[in-house]
Parts: sequence; structure tokens; C-alpha cells
Amino acid sequence: MSKYILLVDDDELMRRSVAFNLEQSGFRAGTAANAEDALALAHRDPPDLILLDIGLPGMDGLDALRAFQKQADTPIIFVTARRSELDQVLGLELGADDYITKPFKFKVLLARIKAVLRRTGRAASPAPEPKLLQIGDLVIDPAAHTVTLAGKAVDLRPREFDILHALALEAGHVVSVDNLLSRVWGAEYEGESQTVYVYIRWLREKIETDPQHPQRILTVRGVGYKLEPQGT
Repeated sequence: MSKYILLVDDDELMRRSVAFNLEQSGFRAGTAANAEDALALAHRDPPDLILLDIGLPGMDGLDALRAFQKQADTPIIFVTARRSELDQVLGLELGADDYITKPFKFKVLLARIKAVLRRTGRAASPAPEPKLLQIGDLVIDPAAHTVTLAGKAVDLRPREFDILHALALEAGHVVSVDNLLSRVWGAEYEGESQTVYVYIRWLREKIETDPQHPQRILTVRGVGYKLEPQGT
């Protein structure tokens, strides 16, 4: 099974380029433009390694490193334009596994990734198994990638499952359309709201009693969607 690399960087061109090259090199790549989205992505789909920029909007990379460490023992390589030796020392002392400075050649980054994966492969603690989620009579098993509704299996496409899982993690709270795009498709899809609308419609057809008058996946106009419990 391909190793999953999560790239967290606010430079869109870099995200696209590195993610493309990672996939060409046999990895599965995910992207996020900020630490907050990255943490949500990693919670839903734990990565094998994180490429983390220090100079992020909102929560910076050093704070993000601490937050990732609370979630799981995932190896992290800092990828940053900052050349300050202090940043490098601080990042490594906080627990980053390596540090590479922009601009860099992809083959150098790839060698660093492979070296960190080899070095941490045996020592790293396995990511905790995702918890079973129950929202009313809807049960989501992230580990098995299954959904049951009132005890009956629901057949979902992978993206439908991912959207439902993302909503279930925030059950009772509104998740914005852009947030769903970032969590499920990656940062590069931000703004393509029509994609979410289509999948929400398909999802409602499978889990709502009356898809035209949904009671589970509610639309919060102008904001996003909210998953509400139904049944017992």
C-alpha cells in the first residue's frame, strides 16, 4: 500500500508541483493550505509523513508541529523558506524529523522523505485506529470504511464516505463548503463548490428518507452543511 504524504503549505504552485511529483514517485499525496485544515485532514486520514511549512497563515508550523504530535506519532519534515538557524534548531528540538529549505530540487526532498520513512518506520508508534462514530441510527466505521443506517449497510462511493465522515466528526456543527473541499479533495479544490453540492445530493439520496426534505444533512444557507442525528 502506498505511503500517504500530507503537504501543508500556503504556496499553491508548490503544493501542486510537489503533490504531482510525489504521486509520480508512488506515494499518495494530500494537501492543505493551512495548519487547521491539515489537522482535520490528518484526523480523518492519518498520514505516514507530514511535510510542514513553518510560515503558515493562522497557526504557524511550530505550533502545528505540537498539535500534530498530540494526534499521533507521525514523522514531520519542515519545508520552509526561512533560513534562520534558530528556526531549524527550534524545529528539530521540538521533534521534527528533518528540515529542508526552499528552493530545493524534488529529488533531494524525495531522498529526505525516504530516509525519514526508513528511520522512523520501526520506531514510530502506529496511528491510533479511527473511532467508530454513531450519530443517531447512523454508524460510521472509518477503519472498515463502512456505514450502516438503522442496522442496514449503506453502499457509498469513496468520496461520499469521506464527506459523511468529515460531517460526522463535526456532528451538530456547521462545516463550510470550502472546509469540506479542503478536507476531502485537498486545498487545490477550494472554490469549486459545485463539486460538494453534487456529492451532497447523491449522499442524501442514500441516507435520507426524503432527499427533497433532508433531516440528517441540513443546509445552512450561505455557510455549509450540518449532520444531525435521527432515529435511536
